[in-house]
Amino acid sequence: MNRRLELFSIVLFALTAGVMSGGVTSALADEAGVEVDLGDVRGEILSLFARRGVVATETNPNYKGAGAPAPAPAAPPSPAAADWPSYNKTLTSERFSDLSQINTKNVAKLKVLCTYDTGRLTAMETGLLMVEGALIGTTEFDIFSINPATCAENWRVHEEYPSYILPTNRGAAYLDGMLFRGTQDGRVLAYDFKTGKRLWEATIGDAKKAEDVPAAPIAWQGLVFVGNAGGDFKGAKGHMYALDAKTGKIVWQFFLVPKVEGDIVRGPEGASPLDNSTWKNVPGAPISGGGAWTSTTLDPASGLLYVPVGNPAPDYDNGVRQGDNLFTGSIVVLDAKTGAYKNHFQLVPRDWHDWDVSNPPALIKTRGGKRLMAVAPKDGHLYGFDLADNKLLYRTPVTRIENVEEPFAVDKDVHFCPGAGGGEEWNSPAYDPPTNLIFTGEVDWCVTVRLQSREEVVASSVGQLWTGEKSLNPANVFGKFTRADGVWAGWLHGTDADTGVWKWRLKSNYPIIGAVTPTAGGLVFFGDVGGNFYALDAATGQKLWGKKIGGAIGGGVITYTANGAQKVAVATGYVSPAFPAEIRRAKISILGVEGN
Repeated sequence: MNRRLELFSIVLFALTAGVMSGGVTSALADEAGVEVDLGDVRGEILSLFARRGVVATETNPNYKGAGAPAPAPAAPPSPAAADWPSYNKTLTSERFSDLSQINTKNVAKLKVLCTYDTGRLTAMETGLLMVEGALIGTTEFDIFSINPATCAENWRVHEEYPSYILPTNRGAAYLDGMLFRGTQDGRVLAYDFKTGKRLWEATIGDAKKAEDVPAAPIAWQGLVFVGNAGGDFKGAKGHMYALDAKTGKIVWQFFLVPKVEGDIVRGPEGASPLDNSTWKNVPGAPISGGGAWTSTTLDPASGLLYVPVGNPAPDYDNGVRQGDNLFTGSIVVLDAKTGAYKNHFQLVPRDWHDWDVSNPPALIKTRGGKRLMAVAPKDGHLYGFDLADNKLLYRTPVTRIENVEEPFAVDKDVHFCPGAGGGEEWNSPAYDPPTNLIFTGEVDWCVTVRLQSREEVVASSVGQLWTGEKSLNPANVFGKFTRADGVWAGWLHGTDADTGVWKWRLKSNYPIIGAVTPTAGGLVFFGDVGGNFYALDAATGQKLWGKKIGGAIGGGVITYTANGAQKVAVATGYVSPAFPAEIRRAKISILGVEGN
């Protein structure tokens, strides 16, 4: 990472966004100059220090495929292919689009057709929706509907509530003419799809404990599924909820870490085997963590909900919380109708690296006939579980992994990879049936940690950021993000879904945190933190097209049909103290092939 760019980004984000420990409202952010053209000027200054995007692909000589590629579908795409109706397109989260108007033969003509400027500096992570002829996106304070071909605004609703250090929202859900989104003060809001009129609100988090709702909900059979985040704060706990889509009433609630006396119960509890036997906490260290800070996956055939669960807290000091700390670092499987526990897969027991299970798993049927759950948490691996018996088939490294066994201490620095900002973040693996490959966009970035003393850890107040890291620099509350060679990077792997062996891998000189989208046109679309957007050949990983289209890409990459022509929409302008990228306003870019 260019050190000058890193320093400029941290300082300018703090000055421009008004970052404060107590949070800011959107009005205060506006007064600080978030929505003025000065942001673009600063972005231009920062771009002078930014590296040009560079990618390189290598193939695995040891890869052996499972037969010839699947034939192209004989029938035209179904009408549903024209839309992108949920966070990961389908409730089962494969992210594959069977659109093929844009393909390997004509993608070189791809260009930006129009841009929607939100006018905000924000951690732009929205997972975009395209449904009922409108493109839907969110920021931390807004929800908007735009024309999917022209970027013209249909409507936009602005909300007022306190924001926290990381001002973000990861998107909305759609069901039966309604939209649903979370807020940073622990609520879920519903809107009329056509007009943006507020329909109801429901509280599912305790803002005094910094519990917020940044995840994109999903919706199915009259229910809205969403959890709360805040697992990095003392006393905050993750919960999963099902809400009645028409009224916002809580249908069920599930504690993702053990409930103790005094915890708020907001609705009927789903049956759970969870107790505090896996949490042996010292006095003054309440059970904390397990935030549900990203979206979920649902299998309509079985009615099972797959919930990714975040880290335990304090993040780095597991000495104050001995045990496996269930259900943190897990995929928890619940009955979607009742919230009753069915199963769990703990991928990161006794986590002390802040390695959340950070995104929804993909439920796929492989070319070899397996029903597979593919999941890629922040620990830098791709996991494949056979859902016939829930056994682990493979655990494949998909980014740099170094020094992960060394315990942390109060008297020394410990450097490890991937760091708290590494691995796969809030966007899921994607599955490409024609090649039988799973695509994972990863961050190659390390961190150095030194622990606070036991007394300092215990003395932290409820509702305060609680990592256990000792740093005089407030930018290093999750450790010092570094690489020995002074740079950061990203990886995109194409891994065989049946064997877990990678076929090809692409190295980017910027982290990859945005969504990855394969299509029936033989393409994979993705972007990086440098604002570079790429189209690859899905079978080989070779770059077919690439261009810098805006600020850092940390949100949705979707494809759909508007007016009979295939488009690609990309959320750009991810600005965050966690990732020192260029400061650019949050925008939606719509791309297409010239002549369509």
